[in-house]
Amino acid sequence: MTDLERWWVNGGLVAPAEATLSAVDHGFTVGDGCFETTSVVRGEAFALTRHLRRLRRSLSGLLLELPMTDDELRAAIEQTLATRPDAGIVRITVTAGRGPLGSGRNLSDPTVLIALGPARGWDSTAAVITVPWPRNERGALAGIKSTSYAENVIALARAKEAGASEAIFPNTIGHLCEGTGTNIFVELDGRLVTPPLSSGCLAGVTRELVIETTGCEEIDVSIEHLVSTREAFLTSSTRDVMPIVRIDDRTLTVGALSTDASAAFADLMAATTDP
Repeated sequence: MTDLERWWVNGGLVAPAEATLSAVDHGFTVGDGCFETTSVVRGEAFALTRHLRRLRRSLSGLLLELPMTDDELRAAIEQTLATRPDAGIVRITVTAGRGPLGSGRNLSDPTVLIALGPARGWDSTAAVITVPWPRNERGALAGIKSTSYAENVIALARAKEAGASEAIFPNTIGHLCEGTGTNIFVELDGRLVTPPLSSGCLAGVTRELVIETTGCEEIDVSIEHLVSTREAFLTSSTRDVMPIVRIDDRTLTVGALSTDASAAFADLMAATTDP
């Protein structure tokens, strides 16, 4: 963070220390909001068109309306990034705005925050654990990048206790779903597969790009397949393609499916910032 860095809050740039919300903002009191986080590549928010498209889907699923066009959001993001050229990530958060101390909403304007941060500094590979708490593939928040993240916080804390950097969830019928902030790809009979969106997983932007560049299949797979899969990797907007080298107590090797996907994604990022 520098003295010149500014974050965008409800229409204007302010110093990060001044980027405050109301104590009755519904995003704070009940987690009523959604967000997008993406990496900054060559000074630009990577894959921003896709991230804004997903933001609109999340808002629609939350029954929230944002009185800003995508062009206005892009301009606000560009203004924010201009204050910190070395930023590693940009996050857009939209909440329902001021509300009562309960689940009901007021008819208030949404809160919009655009914040910057350093690159996450992930390792090149990941150790993961499986957790027993299922994602609800039929729930109201399925597929929405909601700010209601407590379930992820708990699972990630369990992963850190086990010396891992990610936790993997099943869904309610025992199929492989996703991580706390990642999608997962696995080897199945020699080919690359990933859970379909019907599993309840988030429609990750990096997931989408990897599917497009590798021809990966979307197939329901039992969570038990993690006991036998020969290789696997995570994807996210800050991890890119990250091979998994340990699942629970089992060691995996980094194979051709992972290295090929990683190389294809790196080539894509080198070619364009908005694929």
